[in-house]
Amino acid sequence: MDAMTTLAVSGLTRPQRWLRAHPAAADVLLAAGVFATMLVGALLGRDAGRGPLAPGYVLLALLAATALVARRRSPRLVLAVTSALSVAGAATSGDGAPRTQIATSAVVALYTVAARTERSTAWRIAAVAVTALTGAVMLAGPPPWYTEENLGLFAWMGMAAAAGDAVRSRRAYVTAIEERALRAERSREDEARRRVAEERMRIARELHDVVAHHIALVNVQAGVASHVMDSRPDQAKEALAHVREASRSALGELRATVGLLRQYGDPEAPTQPAPGLAALGGLVDGFARAGLPVDVALAGPAGAGTGAGRVAEVVGPLPAAVDLTAYRVVQEALTNVRKHAGPGARAEVAVLRAPDGLVLTVLDDGDGSAGESSPGGGHGLVGMRERVAALGGAIETGRRTDAPGFRVRIRLPLP
Repeated sequence: MDAMTTLAVSGLTRPQRWLRAHPAAADVLLAAGVFATMLVGALLGRDAGRGPLAPGYVLLALLAATALVARRRSPRLVLAVTSALSVAGAATSGDGAPRTQIATSAVVALYTVAARTERSTAWRIAAVAVTALTGAVMLAGPPPWYTEENLGLFAWMGMAAAAGDAVRSRRAYVTAIEERALRAERSREDEARRRVAEERMRIARELHDVVAHHIALVNVQAGVASHVMDSRPDQAKEALAHVREASRSALGELRATVGLLRQYGDPEAPTQPAPGLAALGGLVDGFARAGLPVDVALAGPAGAGTGAGRVAEVVGPLPAAVDLTAYRVVQEALTNVRKHAGPGARAEVAVLRAPDGLVLTVLDDGDGSAGESSPGGGHGLVGMRERVAALGGAIETGRRTDAPGFRVRIRLPLP
């Protein structure tokens, strides 16, 4: 039953979406449906034994239905035209002939006016249209004026105005809800950015105070020790003791400041040296054990080669900041490949040591079946961009154009 309901809903949703995307075609279909309704209503409502419908009535019905094609562009003009044609149809009908079927077009036109016009204006127009059209049909049509058709026309016009007003109110409500949600989302994003900026500023101030005070003290005491080292060793030892105490205090305050950024349960700060491309072999082996084969291509002053273990041999020494950033970018890029590229994917890392910079490219051939890795999503790519920008480099991320997969390419300047 659930499957049948889902199929039915999807079957109704597709035509509805198509009609919303093609309003002109929707109006043409509506006009055709109204024209058919007017003809069928006239045939069913006339007296038995009469011949076919009069050509004049068919022509008036066709003109009234055709006017509905322009109901979105000129709703008030269409209402006036259909109302006039409805009165003409009622005036030309004889005994036993249809009276108010052409007014179906005026009902649709009044609904459009009520749905697309401001409430107070729409209700004024509706009051004039209902009163004028109903009164004109009662006076111009064949007697008696209090027939069921005339009273029914009054009721249908009133219901069309009410339905149009309800649709207009619902559209306004949905629009207001969407705008409120967008404003709330922007407010949350602005608040988050403001808090991040304030926190960064606070930490920067704390680090500046710690470094500026204690390093200045260390510099002064070290200068004193150097100046009196030969002539007054006791005073030099005292100055060095002050240096040791100031450095210990600086380390403690730095540890406390950085500790504010660590969440509960985070491991202690590592004591091993910062990683670089020399540790690329261990990184690649770790991903290989996790099921991601990685090929490494190297090019530098010593020629070209392959293998993660030959980075230092082929590329040569790198500045510490560049070395660390390159390693972190490769680490994050391969992590994204492992998470998002899908099963069976392979990765390729290319490291090029140019005279003025280090160019690093990470490619994969995955289909993204494990999750979309769009250039704008996630914190990993944002972290890459921040690291590269801090060194004055450039980064490019996005889908590959020559094959399936994703590409990350950075260029880091070298002194």
